Amino acid sequence: MKRLDKLTTIDISAWVQLAKIQAKQGRVNDRIPQLALANPGWFAVHICCKSGKTISLGDTACVFPLMSAIKAFSLLYLLEHFGAETVFGWVGVEPSDAPFNSLEQLVSDRGHPRNPMINSGAISLSDKLPGRDASDRTLLFCQWLNQLAGCQLYLDEVMLASVRLTRSTANQAIANYLTEIGHLENLETALDTYNQICCISGLVEDLALLGKFLACENGCLLAQNRRIVNAVMLTCGLYEASAEFAVRIGLPMKSGIGGGLVAIVSGEGAIACYSPGLDNIGNPVGGLVFVEALAQQLQLSIFG
Repeated sequence: MKRLDKLTTIDISAWVQLAKIQAKQGRVNDRIPQLALANPGWFAVHICCKSGKTISLGDTACVFPLMSAIKAFSLLYLLEHFGAETVFGWVGVEPSDAPFNSLEQLVSDRGHPRNPMINSGAISLSDKLPGRDASDRTLLFCQWLNQLAGCQLYLDEVMLASVRLTRSTANQAIANYLTEIGHLENLETALDTYNQICCISGLVEDLALLGKFLACENGCLLAQNRRIVNAVMLTCGLYEASAEFAVRIGLPMKSGIGGGLVAIVSGEGAIACYSPGLDNIGNPVGGLVFVEALAQQLQLSIFG
């Protein structure tokens, strides 16, 4: 039985209201000025089913940068281009109990990033994206995503300027260390590529369309690569809260500080939320409240 297919807008409206109330407890990221303009009360959800059925509710016209939610798809992109053996020579698949921008953990791990969902791993992988320079890499990657999933993602130049203006000292330190030990070919290109792909932006519908490709068999992706990305999302996608939500929700998920959250319901479809108010770890409060309520009601956990 396809459980997502049976949902209606009326079914999810109560969970949307619950999420909107809880979302106000979150704080919008204020380190990046352009992100700080978001209203913490905004909430949108889009559900894409394998059958083609979709359900949308809330502030669905809001455009937001995918930020760290893009990391699941840059991993997928590189797996498709280079294969698992090569990619996991660059990064590991170990969960992290440190903040997503921790230099200390990278140093204690002797420069081998724990996983692709934290900044050290994503910066390492940004160094490996195909393309001449950061802009070329971002363009090729964005085109690949749009062709793959039929979405309308684009690089938000205003957001990128804001990110560049408030250069992350933590990311700079991570990149410096990775360069010192020979893990990055070009520090500036790697960091600029990372910043650019995090500013790839779109609607909550676009994020759901990307998630649907991870959820359902298709002729475009190797099934093994989809399984790998989903597994890494389950164990690492919500930073140090990943294990807690694997127990509470039991779905592969990836969040971003822009407010995006995507949850994968294997074989059925994807749930994407936009909720810019974050908890103290950096995960969207409203999105997690919504997905948890939905997953418990429909018994969506992969663990039965």
